[in-house]
Parts: sequence; C-alpha cells; structure tokens
Amino acid sequence: MKEKIVLVTGANKGIGFGIAKHLGLSGWKVIVGARDDGRAEKAINELKTQGIDVLGWVNIELKDLNGIERAAKEISERFPELTLLVNNAGIPGDMSVDSEHTEISVIRETFDVNFIGTFALTKALIPLLAKNEGRIANITVPSEISPYWHPLAYVASKAAQNAMMGVMAIEFQQSNLPVEIFSVHPGPTTTDLNGNMVLPGFHDIGTVGQKFAELINDGQRHQGEFIELYPIVKEN
Repeated sequence: MKEKIVLVTGANKGIGFGIAKHLGLSGWKVIVGARDDGRAEKAINELKTQGIDVLGWVNIELKDLNGIERAAKEISERFPELTLLVNNAGIPGDMSVDSEHTEISVIRETFDVNFIGTFALTKALIPLLAKNEGRIANITVPSEISPYWHPLAYVASKAAQNAMMGVMAIEFQQSNLPVEIFSVHPGPTTTDLNGNMVLPGFHDIGTVGQKFAELINDGQRHQGEFIELYPIVKEN
C-alpha cells in the first residue's frame, strides 16, 4: 500500500491549516507549505500536539518562480513518495473596490500568485506525482460570477486556475498520465482572506477541513471535477 503523503500550500493558517489538520487526523502524513519559518513552525507544533505526523515544511513563495523550482527540487529529494498536492495558498487582491477602481498592479500581483505561481508549482511536481499515481486538488471558487461576491482580481485569477485544472484533466486522460486533478470550492468560510467575515451560511475552517478530508478519502475518482463542499446559497 502506497504512502499517503500530502503537501498543503498555505498550511500555516486558515483553510490550509484546517485541511492539513483533518487529513492528518485521517492518517495522512503532512508537509506544510508556507512562506515564513516562524509561522510554519507554529503550525507544525499545533499539528503535532494533535497527534498528526508532520514530515516537515517547505518554503513556498508562489510569486517567486526561481523559489518554486528550488522548492520542487527539495520536495522531490526529501519527500519522493508525495501522493497529493493541495494548491491552497493564494492572496485576495483588493476586495474592497469594484472592477473600475481595481489597480492593474493588483490584478498582476494576484495572477502572479494565484495562477502563475500555482501553475508553476503544479507543473514542477507533475513528474513526481505521476511516478506515484498521485492527485492534485485546487482550492478555488466558481468561474460563474456571483452577484453577491465578485472581487475582480481574485475571481479572475481563480477562473484561470479552474481552466488550468480542466485542460490538465483532459490532457492527463488523453496521454494516460496517472495523475488526477480536480478543483474544490469550500464555500463561504470565515478566514483571514475575507477579514474573518461571519455571515449566515459561512463555515469555520475545521468544518471545511473535515469535509475536504472526507472527499479525499472517499475512494472515488474525481478527474476534472469541480466539487462544491458547501455551495453558496442564493438569496431570494
């Protein structure tokens, strides 16, 4: 039976931490992806106190393409049995303004991290994941625009990420590459990214992490799927 080893980017807080925790509680060995050693070590200590097998952490700064190459090389050398990549890390962009007042620099920065950086890391780890018949799960939001919440930079960057997932899923199938890729929308969740917003229908990171772990452990194939853990409930 192959090892269950997961790398979660942005695992030091928010949804990423919840995912790392609940995958760990369900028997996965966890690699923490983070940008800051202090935050990484704090998260690792918290996870270990709950009995989770944390293999270590890797410095992953998604806007640094050279750094991503180094991180992918380190992962391949230190954790050659990696079987799951969870692309969770991302930045919000400026969620306080409408599209007319969104700065081009904010669009570029958000795309650099949420799409280009995520693509670069995924691309770099595909050979390793293929060797281990692994999976890639992207934490994202629907490409369909919601009338209730639609910050341009963030939504557009995630739409690009969704397109990446769809294209890769088709190509993996066409080339018989033994890698599975799918997208997961957690639904409204109270996190730092949205200023710890709490509204009806919102869930906490523990609830989302547990639901995500159940999905990963369900024994089903989800190639090319967009899965909503908690769909947004439309207002009347």
